[in-house]
Amino acid sequence: MFFLPLLLLSLLLWVLWGNRTLLIHEIPLSLPGLPLAFDGMRIAQVSDLHNASFGKENRRLLQALSQAKPHLIVLTGDLVDSRHTNLPRALAFAARAAELAPTYFVPGNHEARLPQYPALKSGLKDAGVVVLEDRSVPLCRDGETITLLGLADPSFDKKRGLPGSPAELVSAKLRRLLPAAAPCTILLSHRPELMGVYAAHAVDLVFSGHTHGGQVRLPLLGGVIAPSQGLFPFYDAGVYVQGTTRLIVSRGLGNSIAPIRLNNRPELVVARLSAGQ
Repeated sequence: MFFLPLLLLSLLLWVLWGNRTLLIHEIPLSLPGLPLAFDGMRIAQVSDLHNASFGKENRRLLQALSQAKPHLIVLTGDLVDSRHTNLPRALAFAARAAELAPTYFVPGNHEARLPQYPALKSGLKDAGVVVLEDRSVPLCRDGETITLLGLADPSFDKKRGLPGSPAELVSAKLRRLLPAAAPCTILLSHRPELMGVYAAHAVDLVFSGHTHGGQVRLPLLGGVIAPSQGLFPFYDAGVYVQGTTRLIVSRGLGNSIAPIRLNNRPELVVARLSAGQ
């Protein structure tokens, strides 16, 4: 008599726990071209926050970031949600993150749809966040340098009426941005399904999001559905390798159209880089 209500209550509690409890995913990653000065570098990735809040003023997320002791924090798109936008919340989080470590942002498809994007971009800069919108910056340590690049989501190009597929548009940008000779390149780009393009340009490491981990994850099968990839996406979460290119796909932290995740906890990625052979 009481079994069904108890089962439903247990399921509800499990879903709530799985949507509010952060998963800290540490990823050790060997990069053959990484200069020795950057050996041991820790990069924390915040993706697809979608204005979610983990505790008052995102205290739990910021605490997790602090405990990760990152040398670099990367925000890989959809910091806000175009359907229920809260700029003050997003900017307050970004400002606190920038106090922990140098922080870099690339816009995702939700930022492309956002009328307030200029205000978000300006606010991020004022908060000390570097906005990498189709540009690159050198990162220097002990006399050695790597290149960090960031791409605006292809939705921005479509919004401007530029011709070409997302793959063609991204390829053209990488031809322009990639240095002729660089020991190591790290790219921030919201969309993982363009892995073939990143690999064709021999980018060493890519941080992406966009998939929300497939929203619902099934044992053995992985994510069920993802934007731009449809059902059972190939690039749903984790690390992928093609040629000399490594791709990290974050499950993200927030939700958008679908209000809940199943078997798919919000994920904070912390990549620990080592100079490989």
